[in-house]
Amino acid sequence: MEKNKFSEVKNGVQQIIDFIAEKNAREANNKLVEVSEQLDELLDFAEEDEDLMEISRYQVLLNQLHQKIIGLNGQATSPI
Repeated sequence: MEKNKFSEVKNGVQQIIDFIAEKNAREANNKLVEVSEQLDELLDFAEEDEDLMEISRYQVLLNQLHQKIIGLNGQATSPI
């Protein structure tokens, strides 16, 4: 896999953080679903242990961000 395979995921995570900072739970949750799907696709094609470890780190981060989103309004649904 190419070096920048996680760049879209990284940018998506930053957007989620920005939406949380703006207290925009709906957009944060929508972006979280999108990034989660990107990670699932990367996972489907991951062959190296390093890729699997990076995907795992992002999955943990997305779970933590999801908890923050739920804390914003308590109405976000779980995409994971």
